[in-house]
Amino acid sequence: MPNKSVSMIATQWRLALLGVLLSAVLVAIVWRLVDLCLIQPEFYQYYSDKRWQPSRVVSAERGVINDRNGQPLAISTPVLNVGMYPSILNQHPERWRELAKQLDLDYQRMAKKIRLKSERRGTFVYLKRRIPPQQGAKIMSLDIPGVATKSTYKRYYPAGEVATHLLGYTDVDDRGQEGVELAYDSHLTSIAGRRPVMLGIKQKVVRELPWEEGKQHKPGEDIDLSIDMRIQSIAHYELKKAVHKYRARAASLVLLDARTNEVLAMVNQPAANPNDRSDMDFGAFRNRAMTDLIEPGSTIKPFSVAAALESGLFDEKSSINVRPGRIKVDGKLISDAANYGDLNLSGVIKKSSNVGITRVALALPETGVRDYLSRMGMGADTGSGFPGERLGNLPNYPRWRPVQRATLAYGYGLSVTAVQLAQAYSVFASGGTKKPVSILKLEQPPMAEQVMDPKVAKQVIAMMESVTAPGGTGTQASVPGYRVAGKTGTVHKVGRNGYEDSRYIAVFAGLAPATDPRLVAVVVINDPASEKYHGGQVAAPVFSKVMAAALRLKSIAPDQAVIPMLASGSVIEGKVQ
Repeated sequence: MPNKSVSMIATQWRLALLGVLLSAVLVAIVWRLVDLCLIQPEFYQYYSDKRWQPSRVVSAERGVINDRNGQPLAISTPVLNVGMYPSILNQHPERWRELAKQLDLDYQRMAKKIRLKSERRGTFVYLKRRIPPQQGAKIMSLDIPGVATKSTYKRYYPAGEVATHLLGYTDVDDRGQEGVELAYDSHLTSIAGRRPVMLGIKQKVVRELPWEEGKQHKPGEDIDLSIDMRIQSIAHYELKKAVHKYRARAASLVLLDARTNEVLAMVNQPAANPNDRSDMDFGAFRNRAMTDLIEPGSTIKPFSVAAALESGLFDEKSSINVRPGRIKVDGKLISDAANYGDLNLSGVIKKSSNVGITRVALALPETGVRDYLSRMGMGADTGSGFPGERLGNLPNYPRWRPVQRATLAYGYGLSVTAVQLAQAYSVFASGGTKKPVSILKLEQPPMAEQVMDPKVAKQVIAMMESVTAPGGTGTQASVPGYRVAGKTGTVHKVGRNGYEDSRYIAVFAGLAPATDPRLVAVVVINDPASEKYHGGQVAAPVFSKVMAAALRLKSIAPDQAVIPMLASGSVIEGKVQ
């Protein structure tokens, strides 16, 4: 009996011990489940997602921006954003240096970031954004706990700085910040989707499951701009060369299709490459042709002459006495470069006579010139839709003093942008009609408003031809084989104490071919620091080179015969009838 009693006691002890052990195991399992589900849920989720993830965000490409010929100007390339789940990565400090080295990050700063955010359970925190897919794959192959990648896209601009002012750029989240990227952001922006997938242990997609209804990703819409990159590139090169040659502070060029007012080229200096913003100068991204205001100077005189012709008080044969080359108006001395004696309206434009245009303006009704400029679009929206475009300023005084009427007639006292001036000159080119400016490619010409007598437009074009002919102020704007009409402008810059004597803005505005205008261009050279600073010396040569290239690239027929004289090396030019 004693032996049987001892045996029973031993059995009971073994059962009790087994029960304690099983209870301990059960408690450990329950504690682990509580730890995984309540205390560290992101740990369970992280390793679970390595095998299976109900859905994954699928990014879509932002819309492509093309030129009018289909050449891509802004595209999206696939990249990866590398990030971490801080509470998980914080448990593996031995892998931090390896990770910092691969991402080219400062170790101390990264370590501090991990520790600070380690309490954020389940939160994904970016470490480095927009890295190449190859680099991202290499980092993921290290299998560092808590490190993950997310696919996205990065904007790339194949033309670099050549079209940056018009295109603008996007931020790190691919949202438009300037230019076309901002103006048409809602069209270009893509919509990310969520697609069910099965993942392997390395977070590689094992199998993509069918899309759930309404959760598909949607790429952004493509946009075709009006610019022709062939002309844009030439304009960029010529303007940059001129800025360097004349040591100018800035410059702009706008070239329009006269029939539709589509922008075929729009360039500015200085410029910056949107693909490299490591040392970003926001001033270099400013589209000065749309945002910078200038006094247009003598480029306004053709409109003052047109106002005179439409008034009926003047005609092509009217003689204007500009002797002795100067005139006082309200105590202000207005002068010409020389005493030109008697001039007709064509001569006033050809010689750019301030005295002549003053006499014309003072003979017109008080607001005659001002109202005419308003009809041309001065001080108003061009209709381009470009963000940040300035309206300029066309004054409207309750009572116009004679000196205000005079200075307005030769381009002082008002402010315009380069694109506004180009739009106004397109009125001459289109037979007196005004159309909105378009930075998008148009399928058909826009609605036009008749704002100038077609006969007057033709008369003034003929007068402006004399500017580029021998004896005119803009001979360097001529284009071999084509009749060019235009006007020079040399404007004193405004300083703290009024107009400065030795600082200028050089302007040339014109159109070609004069017999059937197809292209309109405006060139603005701001603050040239060389000995040459007149519009005919600085801006006109740029106009000539860009216009010549554009006429050739657009296959526009010459309207002037050029017959080479081989013996002398000179040429004889004659009008094509």
